[in-house]
Amino acid sequence: MATTKGNFLPTHLAMGTKDIDIDGFRILRKLGNGARTAIYLAIDEETRQTVALKRAVMEAPEDSRIFEQVRLEYKIARQIDHPYIRKCNKLFRVRRFLKVQELFLAMEFFEGQSLEDHQRLSLGDILLVFRMVAVGLNAMHERGFVHCDIKPNNILFSRQEGVKIIDLGQSCRIGEIKKRIQGTPDYIAPEQVRREHLSHRTDIFNLGATMYWALTGRNIPTLIPKKNEFDLSPSDRADYKSPHELYTPIPVELSDLVMQCVQDKPSDRPANMSEIVERLDLMIRAIFGSKISLNAAGKHPTLSNRS
Repeated sequence: MATTKGNFLPTHLAMGTKDIDIDGFRILRKLGNGARTAIYLAIDEETRQTVALKRAVMEAPEDSRIFEQVRLEYKIARQIDHPYIRKCNKLFRVRRFLKVQELFLAMEFFEGQSLEDHQRLSLGDILLVFRMVAVGLNAMHERGFVHCDIKPNNILFSRQEGVKIIDLGQSCRIGEIKKRIQGTPDYIAPEQVRREHLSHRTDIFNLGATMYWALTGRNIPTLIPKKNEFDLSPSDRADYKSPHELYTPIPVELSDLVMQCVQDKPSDRPANMSEIVERLDLMIRAIFGSKISLNAAGKHPTLSNRS
């Protein structure tokens, strides 16, 4: 449901906690800030549901890209129904002088933290989390979409509820070529930088780079030049160490999977997310044995005797 609404306070009051007023929603508190956006906890007075309300305000010409991403997130999320991907319910446009000045996106509220904010996860937790992420991404791919920005901050995790993949604003159709480079430098795939066709294997690279960070606390070097802990230039991508070489307790099978995911050529990466799920399943069962219950289509994996 995309609609035009009124009854807002002026833009200069835009990003406070109780300084917005939107018909049909009761603002509870501010949850945080995104890329030139603010997110609020709110009650949808029509459905009585608690939602996360993303707000984008047009303050400069470059904000048009943020508006484009918010609209895209709503459009794509409405086409995917999966428990590991955050749902978007309503999009509201606020017009002043016949121009859209603000966008509000009402999204599913998930009470979890981003992987970036989690202080510590066990190896078992990491395997379970990334299995869930791979299952969610596989659902996107089956619908013909690539996320294009998988990173720790776009994966929410709760021990009670599992995971949510968020921020679909850079997603696109499989096979699309983007006119400009989009992605996060520490996790971006080579084909994103080279502006080549994007595929499900683009998400595999992003996922592998995120797994590398989760296992080692370091980032892989990518094709976007920057100073990093390896002090490598983009041409040195093949010279960084595998997770197992950095920390020997990390299983070789997991280390190999991560390194295959971040291969430069998409064809050298795993074939699809289903293959990644199958390989993670073997590792999970090796650690937990019969205590693990895996259900790719339903709720998140659980451990029957886990504290």
